[in-house]
Amino acid sequence: MAIRQEDFTIGVEEEYQIIHPQTRELRSRAQAILPQAKAAVGDQVTAELYRSQIEIGTPICHTLAEVRQELVHLRRQIIEAARQQGSQIVAGGTHPFSHWEDQKLTRRVRYIEMETSYQQLVREQLIFGYHVHVGIANREIAIQVMNRVRPWLASLLALASNSPFWLGTDTGYTSFRTEIWGRWPMAGNPHVFSSWSEYERLVEDLVKMGSISDGSKIYWDVRPSAHYDTLEFRVTDVCLTIDEAVLIAGLVRALARTCAQEAEEHVEINHVRPEILRAAKWQAARFGLEGDLIDTTGGAAIPARDLIDKLLAYVQPALEAYGEWPEIVRLTDQVFKQGTGAARQRAVYAQHENFEEVVDFMVAETAKGTE
Repeated sequence: MAIRQEDFTIGVEEEYQIIHPQTRELRSRAQAILPQAKAAVGDQVTAELYRSQIEIGTPICHTLAEVRQELVHLRRQIIEAARQQGSQIVAGGTHPFSHWEDQKLTRRVRYIEMETSYQQLVREQLIFGYHVHVGIANREIAIQVMNRVRPWLASLLALASNSPFWLGTDTGYTSFRTEIWGRWPMAGNPHVFSSWSEYERLVEDLVKMGSISDGSKIYWDVRPSAHYDTLEFRVTDVCLTIDEAVLIAGLVRALARTCAQEAEEHVEINHVRPEILRAAKWQAARFGLEGDLIDTTGGAAIPARDLIDKLLAYVQPALEAYGEWPEIVRLTDQVFKQGTGAARQRAVYAQHENFEEVVDFMVAETAKGTE
């Protein structure tokens, strides 16, 4: 299983909220914004499940500098397209107070079929995620990487937690989006696979049983992409700022590279029990960086900073090989100093006791660095 030099490219997708600038509510204006947005960035912008959502996807990137450049460009263009249609853009895992009942679904065949199949589950999916694709052409290596990254996914979730509020309530979670998303029958952490063919057989069996229509309906926290030669990491909320998005992209790529190296060297897989992985994910969604997190490889609850430092040490050789170690350390320290997106949203609410102020803050943070 030779690792190719051209592997481990990065592509990221961000799902944004469309906001009414006066009421600060979500508004179903994607159809009005998309024509101008597409004129500016082409097919890198698309509609999503709700008409109050809009999604961007970067081109294939080889460096974090390229990821940052593309996100600056895409956020800037989408923000401007929304402004010209009297709307604003927010990058948050949930909206602080808008209700799913007030939103309109996008009338595309894919989404109509989803609602027909999943009913209320689809209607309540008013959430916004961040997906990082890592290029791995060899499907066997991709499966082996997926097997090995599982113990670290909760750490990524904690760093990027950005959805504390839901329907006008402080949920007590830093990533309540995780709890909403976890209702899907095909969500969660994947199990260990012996080979790509075993994964393919599972997909075939699920299709045969009528559980899914194709591999794109598997919604694990990390999965082989059904459309690209990539491994897609889907565990985190959409990041509030470009800095945080770059941080998660860098950690994901380094984690994939580290695990691929272990696979090539036949390092034994750490078979963490699924119950422990589930507990670790819940702990990360509940507390973010503000409490202890579960160290799945050490079998203990430890301070969040200690677990993130352990992740950094694990991927340090890969980050240094890419020349990204100093930036990732700086961005990690910045998150611990300023707080996660969830912590910063809560701080604004504690100061103003007003969700509209929280939305204004999120609008400003989303645009930071694009001016």
